[in-house]
Amino acid sequence: MYIVQVASECAPVIKAGGLGDVVYGLSRDLDMRGHTVELILPMYDCMRYDHIWGLHEAYRDLMVPWYEGAICCQVFCGWVYGRLCFFIQPQSDDRFFDRGCYYGCSDDNFRFAFFSKAALEFLLKSNKRPDVIHCHDWQTGLVPVMLFEIYKYHGMEYQRVCYTVHNFKHQGMGGSEILAATGLNQDAYYFQPDRLRDDFNPFAINFMKGGITYSNFVTTVSPHYAWEARFSEEGYGLGHTLHVHQDRFRGVLNGIDYDVWNPQSDRYIPNHFSVDDLTGKAKNKKALQEGLLLRESDRPLISFIGRLDEQKGVHLVHHALYHTLNQGAQFVLLGSATESGINAHFQHEKQFLNDNPDCHLELGFNEELSHLIYAGADMIIVPSNYEPCGLTQMIGLRYGTVPIVRGVGGLLDTVFDRDYEGIKPLEERNGYVFYQTDTQALESAMDRAIGLYQHAPELYEKFVLQGMNYDYSWNHPGEEYLKIYDFIRHR
Repeated sequence: MYIVQVASECAPVIKAGGLGDVVYGLSRDLDMRGHTVELILPMYDCMRYDHIWGLHEAYRDLMVPWYEGAICCQVFCGWVYGRLCFFIQPQSDDRFFDRGCYYGCSDDNFRFAFFSKAALEFLLKSNKRPDVIHCHDWQTGLVPVMLFEIYKYHGMEYQRVCYTVHNFKHQGMGGSEILAATGLNQDAYYFQPDRLRDDFNPFAINFMKGGITYSNFVTTVSPHYAWEARFSEEGYGLGHTLHVHQDRFRGVLNGIDYDVWNPQSDRYIPNHFSVDDLTGKAKNKKALQEGLLLRESDRPLISFIGRLDEQKGVHLVHHALYHTLNQGAQFVLLGSATESGINAHFQHEKQFLNDNPDCHLELGFNEELSHLIYAGADMIIVPSNYEPCGLTQMIGLRYGTVPIVRGVGGLLDTVFDRDYEGIKPLEERNGYVFYQTDTQALESAMDRAIGLYQHAPELYEKFVLQGMNYDYSWNHPGEEYLKIYDFIRHR
C-alpha cells in the first residue's frame, strides 16, 4: 500500500508535542510492515535540519493557486531516520514558514490552509497517487475538503483520506477569505451546517469540522478520548458532528517507539535492565539521586515529566510535590511552563526548595535527563485535567515506573488501578487511578502507591513487572490503521 502522511510535525525534525512522535512512529511501523510511506511537511526555518539526511531539491517551481494568482514553491526531499520526507518551501512575501516558530502566529489559519493546498498540488503535479492520504489535526483539516471538492476532478478521484484528531481543543477557524484563497469559492455552499460552518459561530468555517465531514474515516488517539469527544465537553462543540459521522469514527490508541524507549538498550541511562533483571533500575535510581544532588536513600522517588500548564493539572503537580515530601519520599520534576505566571511560580518553588535534599525541580526540557528519570524513579504522576492519549504513562510502564494517573482520556485506556479496577484481574493491573480534580483524590492514590512500596516490597516489585509486561508499542495501532486503510480503500 502507498500511504502519504500530511502533517505539521514529524519528530525529531519538527516537534512541538506528541503529534510529531505519532507521525514518525506510525510511519516507521507502516514502513517496517512493507508499505511505502512518504511524508509531506512544511519547511520551517527553525526545524532541526541536523536530523535530515540528503536534503535536496525534488520539485522546482511548484505553482500553488492562491486567491486569483499563484505562489511559487520549492519542494525539498530528505530522509529523517529512514522516513522519506518532502518539505514545502513557499517563495512568498508572506514568509509562511519563516517565522522562527511552528505555531502561535496570528495568521496560522492562512499558513496551514496554504500548506494543505500546496501538499495536494504537489501530489497532483508530481503524479503521486497514494492509496491513502493520512492527515493530522486542524492544520490539515482542509485537505480532504479540497481533495473531494477540487482535486478529484483533476485526476485524484481514487485517493482516500484518513483524518486523525490529536486534540479537539484546537480546531482552526477562518472566514470566507480562506475559501477565496484556497479556491473553495462558494460561500453559500460551504457555510452550511453540514459542511464547514462552525456550530457556534455562523460567520466562521471550522477546519477540523471540515476534516471530519469530508474524510473517509476519522480517528482520535485513544478509545476513551473518542467517547469523551462525543459525549462530554472534551469535544469542544464537535460532538454533534461526530455523532452524525459515528459510523466512521474510532479511537485508536497511540503507541511509543520501543527502540527509543527501551531500558535494555537506552543510550541515555548508565545501567540497562529488563523485566528479567531489575538490578539496573536500582542503580539508575542511585545515579539519578547523585546527579541531582539528592539524598541517597531507598525511600520512594516520585517524578513528574511534562508541560506545566492547565491541561496537565499543574495545581495537582504542585500539591503532589509537597505531599511527597510530607510523606518522607523524594520528588523530581522535569518540565517547562507555557505561561509566565506558572513559570514564575515554579521558579519561586525551585529557589525555596533549593537546599532540600529530597527534591529537585528542573524547569526546562532535557532529553537525556528525562530518560534517566524514567529509568530511576519509582513512580510517575500524570494528574491531567484532560489527556487525549498520554505518552508518559506508557513510557513509565516500560521502565518499571508505576504511573499514578487521573482517569481521563487515554490514561484510562492504559492504566488499570491495582485496588479498584473492575475489569482486569489483579495480575494484569499496572498503576493507580484517581478521578476527581481535588487534592484528596490525588493524595489517596499516592498514599496507596507509597504504602505498597514501603510495606510490601515484594508485592510492589511484582506489580512493577506486571506493568513492564504491557505492550504499548506501535505494533497494535499499526495493525488498526492498516485495517482502517483497507476499509476505506474498498468502500
